[in-house]
Amino acid sequence: MAKVTPMITKISYFVARFAAAIIMVQTLYFKFTGSAESMYIFKTVGMEPWGRWLIGILELFASILLLVPRTAWLGGVIAVGLMIGAIGMHLTILGIEVMGDKGQLFYYAMIVFLCGLYVTFSNRSKIENEVLTKILKRK
Repeated sequence: MAKVTPMITKISYFVARFAAAIIMVQTLYFKFTGSAESMYIFKTVGMEPWGRWLIGILELFASILLLVPRTAWLGGVIAVGLMIGAIGMHLTILGIEVMGDKGQLFYYAMIVFLCGLYVTFSNRSKIENEVLTKILKRK
């Protein structure tokens, strides 16, 4: 079995962080300006307008965290949580295709989900050893 070099691991980690952040930031314009597609999505799932703004703020927060190496793990966790919600809405209420987008938003959500999962998985020892240990010691 081929061994993955540290350089490939670093590059893939960097790409995953930035791809997730760029996709989420790119969609903020549509959420915050109230584009027809965003308003339709959030109205359909019963979260317009407060949900559109809240999700936009959370995606901005996750994107910033992903771009900072020290907090990328938390950005990854938040991105995964948000995308579970987005993917779930597509699969249960919206459908894969929304307003003739040929599934583009669904595929973006899948990419962000996978990138966030990779970032979270890459930081699992940090999350276990530093974060969870601090939380559990407080009790």
